[in-house]
Order: sequence, then structure tokens, then C-alpha cells
Amino acid sequence: MKPYSKMNSQNTALLVIDIVNGCCHEDCEDAERGITYAKIRKIVPSLNDFISEFRNTIGGKVIFTNITPWTKEYLPENIQELYEDPATTYYGEGSAFEKDFYIVRPKKEDIIVTKNNYDTFSNPEFDKILKENGIRYLVIAGVFTDGCVLATICGGFSRGYNFVILKDLMETTDVKIRQELCTYLLDYTFPIMFGKTISSREFINSWENNTD
Repeated sequence: MKPYSKMNSQNTALLVIDIVNGCCHEDCEDAERGITYAKIRKIVPSLNDFISEFRNTIGGKVIFTNITPWTKEYLPENIQELYEDPATTYYGEGSAFEKDFYIVRPKKEDIIVTKNNYDTFSNPEFDKILKENGIRYLVIAGVFTDGCVLATICGGFSRGYNFVILKDLMETTDVKIRQELCTYLLDYTFPIMFGKTISSREFINSWENNTD
């Protein structure tokens, strides 16, 4: 059965978080600070395949997020203040390359939401878009599991949205402690507190076995 019995192609959207070069491409890594993306790059082809399968099987909206240049002039004051600590500073170079999508290619009918914070709902247009399209259920994948994905899930859940969390199609940087944290989020926190946490194949199978 479907993760939520009231899900249908009209009220369900796929939300793909930050599959952009700045969060995926090897040219945007910072190995000295442990910011490398090998595990992310490993899942992106499967995510790209799933996007196509979602279009063909569900037919719901597909929403991609990207980011403004991750530089001081574009980021909110609280992030700027946080980054005054050198241990947390994570400004990008502000290049167009960093913002470009990595492998995934939105179609003309897809929705792109740009954000300058972790939570996609920090862009008020996102909540407006969902309401205008009658979206109640968000199937979520992308990066970083312990960053923008987590923040968006928390932000959306507090606004009344339901989530299906695709545990095999989200990742974070390769550093060990973040990998461990993501395991805890996917195995415990997400399924207990925020949404149905299943594999992409389980999701497709549940839909194929239950037509609207």
C-alpha cells in the first residue's frame, strides 16, 4: 500500500534538494576540511533514474532546489554571524558553476526553488507554490541529509506537510561523523518523528500496486 492512503498524483510532489555542483562536484570539494563528495556522486545516477521513474509512474510535480551564491552578500545575517567562527566558515566562491545542477536536468514543466538558507521553506515562495498546486505530500531526496534535507523536513513538517523520505537517495559529505549521524537520522529520527522512511524501490512498488 502507499505510504499514506490519501496520496495521489495531484497532491504529491518529488522534492530534490541541492543536487548542484557546489554540493556534488569534485571541483567544489575542500579535502583539507574533510568536505568531499564521493558518496554523494555515487547516488546521483540512481536519483536521476528515479526522477524519470517518478514522472512515468506517479506523474506528480517535480521540484528542484538550488542555492544562491553561498557568499556573504547573499546569506542571511544569522549565517554570517555563525561564520565569524573560522571553524564553521563555509563560504563558496560564488561562481555560476557552483549553482549549476549536477547531472540532473530539470524539465520545462518542473519547478525550481532557489534558497539562501538550509530550509527550503525559508523562501516564502515555496510554501505558496505548494499550496497553489494542492501539494500535501512531499517525496524527498538529495543532499545533505544532516543539513538542508533535515532543515527542510523540519520546516515542512511544522507547516503541516507529510513526507516520504527516500533513504537510499540522500547523502552527505564523506566525513565519518556526518555519515554516522545520517545513519541515526534515517534509522531512527526520521521514521519516528517526521515521515515514512523507505527506499525508492519500495515507494515505486507501493504506487504500482495501488492505483488512484
